[in-house]
Amino acid sequence: MSTPDKYPTDLTDPQWEILEPLLPPRKWRRGGPGRPPCSRRQVINGILYLTKTGCQWRMLPPTFGRWKTVYGYFHRWSRTRRWQQIMDTLTQRERQRQGRKPTPSAGSIDSQSVKSATQKQATGYDAGKQVKGRKRHALVDTLGLLIRVLVTPADTTDRDGLMGVLSAYFASGVKRLKKLWVDGSYRGEVLKGWVAALKQSHKIDLEVVEKQGPGFAVLPRRWVVERTFAWLFNYRRHAKDYEGVPRNSEALIHIAMIHLLLKRQTRIRWF
Repeated sequence: MSTPDKYPTDLTDPQWEILEPLLPPRKWRRGGPGRPPCSRRQVINGILYLTKTGCQWRMLPPTFGRWKTVYGYFHRWSRTRRWQQIMDTLTQRERQRQGRKPTPSAGSIDSQSVKSATQKQATGYDAGKQVKGRKRHALVDTLGLLIRVLVTPADTTDRDGLMGVLSAYFASGVKRLKKLWVDGSYRGEVLKGWVAALKQSHKIDLEVVEKQGPGFAVLPRRWVVERTFAWLFNYRRHAKDYEGVPRNSEALIHIAMIHLLLKRQTRIRWF
């Protein structure tokens, strides 16, 4: 009897033990009507394989099951923001594992424009980067762990992206974030006025960190978010934006971070 193919992206038993309780409960009951559900572990393995290799949904190896089933789970949990909820839980656990509080008090935010492989909705042209596609606005903590991400058309200004990210983050009820390090693109009277109004309910300070002199230089505090983008680029699905809707683009970013967090929290340390 042949055994299913194994791939480097497949979840290990310890990783699955962490992830399984965070998934939505099954609706099907043993002995109930309908067919038994598929293996959700194999579904997750298929989604991780796609995110890491960058293949098309239709090109998923059959060992993961029907590609439509795998995509169906991904899309359903993307629509309900389940991927973000799982990432948030794992991020809080990782911060606590490193001796931090569950939510950060400081972080960095930056944007990244990438070409899109679809002509569908929500694409634009970033004249500064000369990129036609979408823009990822990422808010990370001082460890580089992703706190919030917002995917917009590439012609969205960094100012609008920051306001969208912070509005969504604070709407979740979090108020501990007090300090953000940003670059020079996050200036302007409109943003200054918005932050001033925000301080009435959330005391947050934006500090601009700019490059001094010509040539390459590692900017204090700012390099952390750049490293996070590099982590995402190790997952080939993020080399471009292939998704029809930005919500699915955000979900795949959440999935990449979930995979990174699971590997960190199950890493065997030798002393």
